[in-house]
Amino acid sequence: MKKIIALALMTTAISGAALADGHAITEFRIGILGGENAQDRMNSNECMRAYTQDLLGVETKLFAPADYNGVIQGLLGGTLDMAWLGASSYAAVYLQDPQAVEPVLVKINLDGSYGYHSIGFARVDSGITSLEGVKGKVFGFGDPNSTSGYLIPSIEIPQQTGASMESGDYFGEVKFTGGHEQTIVAVSNGDINAGVTWADGQGNWEDGYNSGALRKAVDAGLVDMNDLVEIWRSKPIPEGPVVLRTSLPQDVKDKMVALVDGLYETDAECTYGVAAGDSLGFDPITHDAYVSIVEARKAKSN
Repeated sequence: MKKIIALALMTTAISGAALADGHAITEFRIGILGGENAQDRMNSNECMRAYTQDLLGVETKLFAPADYNGVIQGLLGGTLDMAWLGASSYAAVYLQDPQAVEPVLVKINLDGSYGYHSIGFARVDSGITSLEGVKGKVFGFGDPNSTSGYLIPSIEIPQQTGASMESGDYFGEVKFTGGHEQTIVAVSNGDINAGVTWADGQGNWEDGYNSGALRKAVDAGLVDMNDLVEIWRSKPIPEGPVVLRTSLPQDVKDKMVALVDGLYETDAECTYGVAAGDSLGFDPITHDAYVSIVEARKAKSN
């Protein structure tokens, strides 16, 4: 907290508004991508909301739309100022408007990397131990705009199976569950035979790895990882960026970058919630890290 307070004192304090070049913002709006239920998302990011409001001196609001597209459209339409996107969601924004947002920071794993994986999983008692075991059965994706919950597995799995992701081609049925948490619960409950979600792939399986949707589900008491088994893992995927609306005043952007960049040192507990588990916080990133994902998304849409 000392670092954030010091930062605030070093900047020009404007009551009720943050100013730059004569332009003011009267509120700040943070979008939270899907992955878990809306209330849990709001709770995990409440500390970020409070820090932001204290720092900028304007009302700060959290928005947790039902699907990824709600955040994407909010950024494109200028009704959201900041969000932590997946790489595919960032690509979706970039392909529609390259000037809409700026990627500024990325979550760093405990080993210093900023990659993660799409993890395929099933119930242990299903007897499924690989993708071959799901042939002819029901397979679940999360959201069409998810990197690990759709884009990457929809490219890499067909390369492995030699079949498309259309229902009845390799898998008996392919379903969209609506998000990572929904996929995890659906597999755990036996509603679908297997699915994909995201995790850093580091640490222990029984913990849901160090960070990701499985870790959040374990923390929420939704699953016992001993009931689940990993059946597939993608190649490393670049962690998605924290983005800021490009047209924001520069001083607001500078303050928010400093806030998120220093959050781990300031409040590790808050960072745990915001970053979906154990991490080393956030470090600077640029568009160059996502060129391959942009191209993959473009190719998928053609």
